[in-house]
Amino acid sequence: MKNILTKIFSSKKVLSSKDKSFLEISKNTKILELFKVISNFNDSSEIRYVGGCVRKILNNEKIDDIDLATNLKPNEIKESLKSNNINFFETGVEHGTITAHIDKKNFEITSLRKDISTDGRHAVVEFTNNWTEDALRRDFTFNSIYADKEGNLFDPNDGVKDLKNGKIEFIGDPEKRIKEDYLRILRYVRFFLNYSRHEHKQNVKKIIKQNISGVIKLSKERLIDELKKLVISDGFINIYEDKFCKDIILLIFPQLKNIDILKKLKKKYKTEVLKKDFIFILSLFIIDETDNSEFFLFKFNMSNEAKLRINFLKEIHKNSNNKNTFSKKNLHKLFYYHGKSYLIDLLDFQLFRSNKNNNKLIELKKYFENLEKPKFPIKAKVIMEKYNLKEGKELGQKLKSLENLWVENSFNISEKEVENTFLN
Repeated sequence: MKNILTKIFSSKKVLSSKDKSFLEISKNTKILELFKVISNFNDSSEIRYVGGCVRKILNNEKIDDIDLATNLKPNEIKESLKSNNINFFETGVEHGTITAHIDKKNFEITSLRKDISTDGRHAVVEFTNNWTEDALRRDFTFNSIYADKEGNLFDPNDGVKDLKNGKIEFIGDPEKRIKEDYLRILRYVRFFLNYSRHEHKQNVKKIIKQNISGVIKLSKERLIDELKKLVISDGFINIYEDKFCKDIILLIFPQLKNIDILKKLKKKYKTEVLKKDFIFILSLFIIDETDNSEFFLFKFNMSNEAKLRINFLKEIHKNSNNKNTFSKKNLHKLFYYHGKSYLIDLLDFQLFRSNKNNNKLIELKKYFENLEKPKFPIKAKVIMEKYNLKEGKELGQKLKSLENLWVENSFNISEKEVENTFLN
């Protein structure tokens, strides 16, 4: 039986120039171990690449995540991994996903499924051993392409053809697909901006508009995760060229008030923006003179790191017209207290938001990129011995005061200033 199935898969379309991409995955990861242990579990067990990684290989994109599908049920996947001493996590087990951990890399392995019921947010699934049933429950045709470890394709929804022709096609009825999971509205926008070479279909636009209110059912975490994927994708930089996509994004995320900055950016700055991370790009869109950014951070329960970075830029932005804000001396202070990454964020933020050829800021950015943070030269132990002081709150306060004086003096301090601090 297994030999017959292998022949069926081998008879499908075969990657030619893309074969080496699948071979690269095998060379650079331990993924072949997973193919081996799953395939050897029983006479009919199979495992295939699926979804984004296949789509990206076919489109010559960089692969970040590797997802796998198998006709084994979750308990069988766990049994197979456990018996071969492969570590795994069960964080998505209720949806049929087991995450294998090999050589510091994670691989999501999901059992073939079919939907029993959906509510626009969650799905009740039943496990199956039918690859076509699994393909029919997915969102877009080019996300339902499977490949074995050699790159032989199983493509029941003609996703390869649609990807090649730049067509964004829902599998089956678009309205049914969207009502199964309203996140697919955002996914449609992401895929359209990155892959489409056609106009939006009028019926799809109508269906999305009629169902946009369903997005409120989604968790904040899922919305932010999908927004992140969209914002850091190559196609997002040109969102202003597609009014429909931009309108949908602003209906879901009205706090992205400055999104039109992408339209006005100089060409060289557009290139630089693509190198920045999600939190920085988000800051460009939500920071203004109001409490807009604070509201966004609260509404979507952003991480503490995101709050610190964005609030730092917001605070400096309020004083951006002060000529001393971007003086070298003040930037040195910010560099010391907040670190290099925060300062580079600040300089980039000012360059992109002003959209000017500010050679002074460009030179300052180069200067600080190559600068190491200075180290405070005064050690508590030395001070305690020299001035016969005991450890405590007062000593800490005086050291902090001396450190601030050192920073204000452009990282210089005299012996006299040290004595004045600890003898008075």
